[in-house]
Amino acid sequence: MERKVIDSLKEVASLPAPSPGRLFSASHEEILTGLTTDIYFIKALEILRHLGLSGQVVTAEVFASREGMLAGVEEAAALLAGRGVEVWALPEGADFAPREVVMRLTGPYDRFAQFETALLGILASSSGWAGAAASCRAAAGDKRIICFGARHVHPAVAPVMERAAVVGGADGASCIIGARLAGLEPVGTVPHAAFLIAGDTVGVAHAYRAAMPPGSPVVILVDTFKDEAEEALNVAGAIGDELQAIRLDTPGERGGVTPGLVREVRARLDQAGHPQVRILVSGGLDPERIGLLGAAGADSFGVGSYISGAAPVDMTMDLKEVGGKPVAKRGRIPGRTENPRLRKIF
Repeated sequence: MERKVIDSLKEVASLPAPSPGRLFSASHEEILTGLTTDIYFIKALEILRHLGLSGQVVTAEVFASREGMLAGVEEAAALLAGRGVEVWALPEGADFAPREVVMRLTGPYDRFAQFETALLGILASSSGWAGAAASCRAAAGDKRIICFGARHVHPAVAPVMERAAVVGGADGASCIIGARLAGLEPVGTVPHAAFLIAGDTVGVAHAYRAAMPPGSPVVILVDTFKDEAEEALNVAGAIGDELQAIRLDTPGERGGVTPGLVREVRARLDQAGHPQVRILVSGGLDPERIGLLGAAGADSFGVGSYISGAAPVDMTMDLKEVGGKPVAKRGRIPGRTENPRLRKIF
């Protein structure tokens, strides 16, 4: 049975008051029934319905304000599925140029007007996150990138962000549902809290081996109590070849993770007979720092706020045909903008 989508001011006025204690994020049902739309689309439908024109067949095009990487196509398709609208789009993960048409919709206007706000928001935010991840991917080369950005955004959008990061080239994500929605298992080490509570880095390393499921990667933070190089050698000496990596997350108060620190830790591990131990770095990383730390010997990178804080790519939807005839607002060219890269979704 088709879902009832809000399309009148009367329905807006009759919405119940929010229940006490609810989170302020919209639920899936609220998004899919049009409740996250801008009210002026409902007003437009009321006026067009009064004129007998709300079901007029139109073609709308979505274009981007700047270059980037497209993400959110699958979610946009889920939003529009079953609405009787023909949808064409660039593939998920495709690069796009400024003002390039990334999606085209054709169908009765009252079948998708309520979703323009959500559609543009999905594409704008996801593309911003994917583009930031792609920049990190380029800086890292063939080394691993893990998205650690969930703590920097509202939990309602954290999985969307982490999935977009994977589209952009991240090898993994730490948010449980974000990774699962991207078809991956969540990855991560152990927070400083565990070390502070236990009071001993080597003790936590031994406990990690005992408590984690067989095959779990053994990656240990080494910056909690002592000099990073010293602690790395302590842990490597204690658990030997079972140690797969150490993580450097030195806070900014102590200068952060620097290329010099990475080079020293790498050299001391090699000299002590632990060349198999990889170095994961995190903390305020961006493409420039990823390049510098990678050149110094870092093997993988946990990236948070650079991805999660990426600016959305402004997306605009324009009507380009009404009843099969070319139209456009002033300043825009009437009629469809040909883009042979578009692929039919449904």
